[in-house]
Amino acid sequence: MTRSKKKGTLPVIDPYIPANGNFGYRVSRYELDLEYKVAINRLAGTATITAVTLAALRSFTLDMSHALSVTKVTVNGRRPAQFRSSQNKLHIGLADAVPAGAAMSIVVRYGGSPRPIRSHWGEVGFEELTEGVLVAGQPNGAASWFPCDDHPSAKASFSIRISTESPYYALANGELVSKRARAGMTTWTYEQAEPTSTYLMTLQIGLYGRHRMAKNGVPMHALLPDRLRRNFDQDFADQPKMMKLFVKLFGPYPLATGYTVVITDDDLEIPLEAQGISIFGANHCEGRGSSERLIAHELAHQWFGNSVTAQRWRHIWLHEGFACYAEWLWSEHSGGRTADEWAHHYYQRLADSPQDLLLADPGPRDMFDDRVYKRGAITLHVLRRHIGDDNFFALLRDWTERHRHSTAVTDDFTGLASNYTNDSLRPLWAAWLYSTELPSLDFSP
Repeated sequence: MTRSKKKGTLPVIDPYIPANGNFGYRVSRYELDLEYKVAINRLAGTATITAVTLAALRSFTLDMSHALSVTKVTVNGRRPAQFRSSQNKLHIGLADAVPAGAAMSIVVRYGGSPRPIRSHWGEVGFEELTEGVLVAGQPNGAASWFPCDDHPSAKASFSIRISTESPYYALANGELVSKRARAGMTTWTYEQAEPTSTYLMTLQIGLYGRHRMAKNGVPMHALLPDRLRRNFDQDFADQPKMMKLFVKLFGPYPLATGYTVVITDDDLEIPLEAQGISIFGANHCEGRGSSERLIAHELAHQWFGNSVTAQRWRHIWLHEGFACYAEWLWSEHSGGRTADEWAHHYYQRLADSPQDLLLADPGPRDMFDDRVYKRGAITLHVLRRHIGDDNFFALLRDWTERHRHSTAVTDDFTGLASNYTNDSLRPLWAAWLYSTELPSLDFSP
C-alpha cells in the first residue's frame, strides 16, 4: 500500500471526504443480514463482502461507525491476526498476505445502536424517526449502518435481508425477492443487482402502506402512512408524467425494479435520493402541490447522480446542476415558466450572491450550496442554447447511456459535448465551470 509523504498516513482518495474510502481492494458485492428492533434502536447483523485485491495485502480497512461494535471477522474463512475499530474505521490485520488479484470474502458480525455520522453537512446516515427509521446516506453516511468502502466511485451489487417487528414495513433498494413472517418478526429480502454507490443504499422502516401508482412503462410505487394518502394523490399526481418526459429526454429509466417514493410520518428538512427510491417528509405532502419541483428533482437524480455518479465529490454539479435543470424542463413541459425564464430568474439571484464559487470544484463546505445547483443548471441552459435542442438532448441521452451505472468526471461530460458541435466549447467551460466570476447570460463561445 502506497504511503504519503507524511509518515504513517495514507493518501486521501477524495479531499472532500478525506477519512472515507479504502485502499488495496475493490468490492463487487455486499450481502447484509440484519435484524433491527425499532423500540430500542438495536441493530445486529452480518455483512459478507466480496472483493478482489488490487495489491498484495497484509492489512486493510473498512469504513464503519464507532457506534457499531464488531464481534467477529473472517477473511476467506479464516480469522485475521487482529481487528480493531478506531475513528470510524475497522482495521483488519491478516496472518498471511493475500496476493494481488485474489478474491476476498470478508465476513463481519456486528451490532449496536446506530446513529448518524457527524459531518460538514450535519448528521448523515442512519436516523431514528418517531415511529421507525430512515437512512440518508449522502455523502458519507453508509458506514453508519454497515461496514463498507464508502466512496461514490466504489459501486457494487447488494443483497439486503432485514428482519424487524411485523407491524412495520421495511424497504431497501432493489427488488423484493422474499417476505416471511415468524414469531412477531417479518424478514424482507431485497436484491439490488445494478452497481450502486454505498451512499445510495438505504433502509426505510415505518408504519407504511404500499400503493402502486399509474403504470407508465416503469413500475412506480409509493410507501406512506395512511393518513397522508389523500394529500399524496394530489401532490404526486403528475409524477408518472414526469417519468414519461424524463425517459424521453434523458433515455431509458436506468433500473429494472422501478421507482418508489417514501413519505415519512415525520417532517424532513429536505427530500433525499437513493438508488431507485426518493424519500420525502410529511411536510412535502400537504395537498397543496408546493413540492412539485422537488418531486421532479429527486426523480431526475435516478439518471444524474444515481446511475451516472460523480467519481469524486468535486464533480457534484454533474448531479445537482442536472437535477435542477430537470426541474426547469418539467416546468417548461407542464405549462409553467420556461427553462429560459428560470435561467434569467436565478441568474439574477447568482448576480446578487458572492462571486467566489468555482462550479467544477466548489470545495467540501460549499458542495451543497444552492449556487452549485443553480449555476450548474444555467451552465446546461447556456450549452443548450448554443448547440440547439436536438444536439443537447441527444448529448444527455448519450451521457446517461455511456456512463450507465458507472462513474464520471466533469472532463468526461465536456469531452462528450464536443462531439455535438463544430465550435470549440472551451470558452464556455472556462467561463462557467472554471471561473468564479459570473459570465453574461448571453455568453457565446
